[in-house]
Amino acid sequence: FSLKELHGIFPWLVESIFGSLDGIIVGWNLRCLQGRTNPTEYSVALDFLDPSGPMMKLVYKLQAEEYRYDFPVSYLPGPVKASIQEQVLPECSLYHNKVQFPSSGGLGLNLALNPFEYYMFYFAISLITQKNSPVTHHVSPSNSAYFILVDTYLKCFLPTEGSVLPPPSSNPGGAIPSPTPRSPAVPFTSYGMHHTSLLKRHIAHQPSVNADPASQEIWRSETLLQIFVEMWLHHYSLEMYQKMQSPHVKLEVLHYRLSISSKHHGSPAQSSYQALHAYQESFKPTEEHVLVVRLLVKHLHAFSNSLKPEPLSPSAHSHTASPLEEFKRVVIPRFVQEKLYIFLQHCFGHWPLDASFRAVLEMWLSYLQPWRYAPEKPPQSTEPLPRSVSEKWAAFIQENLLMYTKLFVGFLNRALRTDLVSPKNALMVFRVAKVFAQPNLAEMILKGEQLFLEPELVIPHRQHRLFMSPTLGGSFLSSWPATITDASFKVKSHVYSLEGQDFQYKQMFGTEVRNLVLKLAQLICQAQQTAKSISDHSAETMASQSFFSWFRFTPSEMNGSYTGNDLDEIGQDSIKKTDEYLEKALEYLCQIFKLNEAQLTQMMMKCGTAQDENGKKQLPDCIESEDGLILTPLGRYQIINGLRRFEVQYQGDTELQPIRSYENATLVRLLFRLSSVLNERFADQMDVLCSREDFVGRLCRYHLTNPHLIQKIRYSPVVKDGTSQNWGPRISLRFLASYRTLISLLMIYFIASWFYIGPVGCTFIILIGYFLYAVIMTFFCEGWKPHEH
Repeated sequence: FSLKELHGIFPWLVESIFGSLDGIIVGWNLRCLQGRTNPTEYSVALDFLDPSGPMMKLVYKLQAEEYRYDFPVSYLPGPVKASIQEQVLPECSLYHNKVQFPSSGGLGLNLALNPFEYYMFYFAISLITQKNSPVTHHVSPSNSAYFILVDTYLKCFLPTEGSVLPPPSSNPGGAIPSPTPRSPAVPFTSYGMHHTSLLKRHIAHQPSVNADPASQEIWRSETLLQIFVEMWLHHYSLEMYQKMQSPHVKLEVLHYRLSISSKHHGSPAQSSYQALHAYQESFKPTEEHVLVVRLLVKHLHAFSNSLKPEPLSPSAHSHTASPLEEFKRVVIPRFVQEKLYIFLQHCFGHWPLDASFRAVLEMWLSYLQPWRYAPEKPPQSTEPLPRSVSEKWAAFIQENLLMYTKLFVGFLNRALRTDLVSPKNALMVFRVAKVFAQPNLAEMILKGEQLFLEPELVIPHRQHRLFMSPTLGGSFLSSWPATITDASFKVKSHVYSLEGQDFQYKQMFGTEVRNLVLKLAQLICQAQQTAKSISDHSAETMASQSFFSWFRFTPSEMNGSYTGNDLDEIGQDSIKKTDEYLEKALEYLCQIFKLNEAQLTQMMMKCGTAQDENGKKQLPDCIESEDGLILTPLGRYQIINGLRRFEVQYQGDTELQPIRSYENATLVRLLFRLSSVLNERFADQMDVLCSREDFVGRLCRYHLTNPHLIQKIRYSPVVKDGTSQNWGPRISLRFLASYRTLISLLMIYFIASWFYIGPVGCTFIILIGYFLYAVIMTFFCEGWKPHEH
């Protein structure tokens, strides 16, 4: 094909691979393509889209001719789309000089992208647009072709070793030129501080572009990262974003809008102004989206940590630092930190309170631990002690203070609303506590907070702006004495740039957060008690389920009591894991916040008071009224989190309770009619027999009355007129409708037939045996819980 033909089919080919922007065309569905289920298609797709594969060769071939392709602004992330439609240029240099207004008859705004940008835009945004792809089997996101391609592109264009590989070129000795800047079609103002492209800044100091190939090719690395960050992280409201901007930028935008409104007589700008401030994108990231972002975070840490040590001579550094090395130095604070912080805040505030939050949690913890991705290996030691966080990471912790402190408070608020008896929730609390309990980490976070709270007495406010300038020499500030002022300003600059000048900082080691930690510790103690009671109950249930107990008729079947819990299904092993996670999490929290043993003992005693003398749980917190017990808000919280529960029991007439699944409905009705006829005919005789004080009276009372049920209803706060019911002696034959009883009798008759005993003889033997059992129980167990039938 000629280049002109390739130029024509390139947009169609990209859409056929990644799907259409509106999600109608699925494309190759790379997010669901796995080597385990479709090995052939999987390997073909990876080979075709590899950085050195046919698709990228086509991209570079078209790149050499400086072709441009239109990408609709309407499919960009919400904040960017609203800004461009407002004629307010986003701060990211990716959009500069690319906005094209439609010609006459055209629809909407477009970005004029070069082939590499166009390809990567479609690749990155397919993670967002293709959410409703048909899935016929379980898909593991980390094994999909899309996930592998993201990892491959990151390793190729953001290498941790060596330099970026040059693209293949059709011209011998030639190179693919970097995109040339073009003049904007319309005037734009900016709603953010412009970050000059590293590529443009470095080439400006180069005598010749061809003299340093790395300076020519770093634009691919920067473009790739900007596209990934913009497509995956830039999804929050403009109002939240503008709150973080400095006042003079807001003033500049306001002046621009006033000028626009005066030109258009007020109405167009006013409506768009209102739309801009009312805009709020309903963005709901998926678990797969979060996993891909975590992959990006981990690779950026490894990429940044591969920076070569700085030379001792500053002059040597200015001449020998390559564009790639300079890119490694600023990649996280300049390109990722701000948008990732808001993305995490959005997830912490809107993610459901379930175990799927683990993906967000691990992404956050990966960002907090750049030392895990450092090239140096930890020293081998025989002691299994956690490795201390080196002091060289203090600058990173201070410049990312809100990532550690504010998001930790956000996690505390989530943990206080979750069921910690669940092993998955307990594991998340354990993971966070373990990370923050690493030796020396809490001390460095505390040092960062002290730097932020340090009064601004050393450098006047006007000189802060001079200090912000990267071109300022060290001689001007050399007279200011303490180095701590430099660190203090960096911490304050980080906090105010993310949260605004009027932000009220909540100290992680302050009284308010410490009280939240104490509440969490108390909740952990309660969850441990709950897990222990569930474990004990499960053990008792397993012990009672013997072979012979299956044939026995138990009273609980008739009174309808329910002593189980939904958490019984998690199993003994999971309960044991829950207890281990919570115990270690409590230990780590004590290390982080220096909780003393007296406080823990007091909390354990409070949790212990939830157990009464018999070891049974108390009722949820209630108040008694004329209509019975009414739950308080604390009682609702206790029930929702499984801390306490009601013993659900049937408190009415056992003859009139609903038919159970283990009963035959026809037999229940027939036996109820038979029992009613017998009780009506022989009621007086049964009263006389039960009123006798001799052995016969005791035997009749054991079989014909149920004083336990009468006492239970008499003391129930719900049933007020229970004592007026006729709870006298009566016959109950409902137990014969139970499938267990029927199957037990059939097996007894079947076994008796082996010994040549007929049905009549077997029935006589059963009656004789039961009579002897009743006599023995009457002699020795009259004070015991009466028989139900």
